[in-house]
Amino acid sequence: MTDLTRLTIAEAREKLRAREISSSELTGAFLDAIETANPHLNAYVKVTPEKAREMAKASDERLAKGEGGELEGIPLGIKDLFATEGVHTQACSHILDRFEPRYESTVTANLWADGAVMLGKLNMDEFAMGSSNETSYYGQVVNPWKKEGSNQALVPGGSSGGSAAAVAARLCMGATATDTGGSIRQPAAFTGTVGIKPTYGRCSRWGTVAFASSLDQAGPIAHTVRDSAILLKSMASVDPKDTTSVDRPVPNYEDAIGRSVKGLKIGIPSEYRVEGMPAAIDELWQRGIEWLKDAGAEIVELSLPHTKYALPAYYIVAPAEASSNLARYDGVRYGLRESGKDIIDMYENTRAAGFGDEVKRRVLIGTYVLSAGYYDAYYLKAQKVRTLIKRDFDIAWADGVDAILTPTTPDAAFAPGEITDPVTMYLNDVFTVTVNMAGLPGISVPAGLSESGLPLGLQLIGKPFEEETLFQLGQVIEDAAGRFQPQEWWAS
Repeated sequence: MTDLTRLTIAEAREKLRAREISSSELTGAFLDAIETANPHLNAYVKVTPEKAREMAKASDERLAKGEGGELEGIPLGIKDLFATEGVHTQACSHILDRFEPRYESTVTANLWADGAVMLGKLNMDEFAMGSSNETSYYGQVVNPWKKEGSNQALVPGGSSGGSAAAVAARLCMGATATDTGGSIRQPAAFTGTVGIKPTYGRCSRWGTVAFASSLDQAGPIAHTVRDSAILLKSMASVDPKDTTSVDRPVPNYEDAIGRSVKGLKIGIPSEYRVEGMPAAIDELWQRGIEWLKDAGAEIVELSLPHTKYALPAYYIVAPAEASSNLARYDGVRYGLRESGKDIIDMYENTRAAGFGDEVKRRVLIGTYVLSAGYYDAYYLKAQKVRTLIKRDFDIAWADGVDAILTPTTPDAAFAPGEITDPVTMYLNDVFTVTVNMAGLPGISVPAGLSESGLPLGLQLIGKPFEEETLFQLGQVIEDAAGRFQPQEWWAS
C-alpha cells in the first residue's frame, strides 16, 4: 500500500469512504511519523495520541454506518493559538503556562463536527508575533527544507511555522493557522505548501487567542489547492459569539477547482517590484503571469499607490491592538504567576517573566502609540492610511480586476539567527500586510524553487468573499508548477 502519509486530504477522503483504509490506520501512520520527525523539527509542542486514536475509532464507526462528515477520519494539526478543550493552549508563551481551556474554539469545533481527528498542537511564534518561528517559548521550528548540498537549518517562516512545517514534512494532512500580517502565506511559501488567508470575517475568531483583533483571521495550510479548499469549507462559518464573523453562506470551495479562468482580469501591481528584490523572485512572478495568460486570463498593469505605507502603518495598528489584548495576562486568573510584595509587583514580575522579547517590544510600541499626545500622530494616522490602502484595492475591483498576482515573499527561507534587526525581519511581510490591512482574501501557492533548491510562492489577492476565484486561479499555478516535497533527512 502507498505510504498513507503521502495521501492528500482529497485522496484519503475517497479511500476512507470506500473503506479501503481506516482512520485508525491513517492516524497511526501520522503518529508514527511525528514520533520520528518531531525531535528534529519541533513542529508539535503537544502530541495527543490517545485523543487522536479515540477520535479515529469514532470516525471509523461513523464511516461504517455511512454517516461520515466532510472530513471524517482526516488527521489534522492545530496551531497552538486555537483553544482546544482540556488540551494545552498557550499561544507558545510562558505566560499561559499549563493553561488548558474548558471550551473549544469555533474553528476547531467546526472541524470536529465534520469528523476531523486532532493529532496535537503545533508550534508557533509567541502570540503569533514573528516571521520566523524563533520567538516560541518552546524553541524554534526547523524547516523540513534545506539548501542543496547544505545541512544548515532554516526557519519555516512565521507565525504559523509549526503548521507549515508539519504539513510539508507530512506530520498531518492539513493544519489550522492564523494570519495577521502574512502568518499563513509567508510560512506556506517558505515550506512549499498552500496557505489561504480568507476574507476578514469568513472564519470566527472566537476561542482563538487574540493578537490584533481587526487583522487576525484563521485559515488552513495544506498540500494542495484542493485540500485547502476542503479545509476552508469546514473552518468557515457565521458565529454569534464573534460579532465580526459575517452571516453569509459558505460556498463549496472545492467546486471552483478546475473551472476555466478564461476572461478573468489579473492585476500586476507596479509597487510590488521593490528595490533589491532577487532576480529569482522576479522571474517566478513572470512565469506566474505567463501561466495565467496561457490559461486564458487577461493580464493588466495596475497601481496600488499606498502600498509603500502599508508596512509602517501595520506596525502601528497591530502592536496597538496587541497592547490592548495582552493586558489581560496578569497572573491573576490563569497561567504563570510570579510572586511580588504587592499586586502591582506581582503583575510586573509575571509579565516580565512570562512574555518574550518580541512580545514585550510590540506591547511597548503599542502602548506608546496609544498614549496621550501620540494617539493622533501615530495610531489615528495609521488608521487613515489603512483606509487609503483599502481604497486602492476598491478602485482596482471597480476597474474590473478579478484578482491580483504578486510574489508571496521577497526571498526564500533563511537561517535561524540570520536576521537580528527587527525592522529587517518585519520586511518579510512586505508583500502580505496589505491584504490584512484591507481585510481581503489571499492565497500562497508553491510556484518554483530557488537556485539553492528552496521553495518559493506566488500570492493571489482576491475581492472580499471571493475565495473561489483564488482557488480557481491557484489551481492553474499548481498545475503549471507541479508539487514540491522536501527530502526526508530526519528519517535517515
